[in-house]
Amino acid sequence: MRINKMKQIISEKDIEALSGLFKVLGDPTRIKILSVLKDNELCVNEITEKLNLSVSAISHQLNTLKTAKLIKSRREGKNIYYSLDDEHVDILFKNALEHIRHG
Repeated sequence: MRINKMKQIISEKDIEALSGLFKVLGDPTRIKILSVLKDNELCVNEITEKLNLSVSAISHQLNTLKTAKLIKSRREGKNIYYSLDDEHVDILFKNALEHIRHG
């Protein structure tokens, strides 16, 4: 009897990358940060004001989001401004939100 191996739809590398992405997205503070950055470019102080969290808590989460390539930064003088990395992050965020709100 011959057993056919099921062909994987996506590679192990992609599975690991997706798993890592979903782990990063699994944190409520990171979701809050993404939600305030989805329509605005903001510096750390503006993010802390909007979310009523400490600078250190926000900075730590920004680093995680940046490492995951979900956000990007740019320096202007002494300030660093953060925004979503690209339109894919915006689409992912909007689609996930639409999915959970769907009846």
